[in-house]
Amino acid sequence: MKQYMVIETFFPGCKGKIYARFRAKGRMFPTGLTYLNSWLEKDGDRCFQLMETNDPSLFKVWFEEWKDLASIEVIEIGEKPRE
Repeated sequence: MKQYMVIETFFPGCKGKIYARFRAKGRMFPTGLTYLNSWLEKDGDRCFQLMETNDPSLFKVWFEEWKDLASIEVIEIGEKPRE
């Protein structure tokens, strides 16, 4: 499974709307896109999320739910080590 760092940059004035939607609907990930962890930048205007999937096209499906409030950058960081 490949891992990805997703950087969400919130549009100006949208931070409160993002949190409200998240509380109401959750992350809204499609099946096959797995959330691992996340961190907020100190000022809270960007969120860094570690995710994994075998189908990177799922990022586009997921982000249709958020594109009115933020932009994203998806960076492939490698594969999860086999255990």
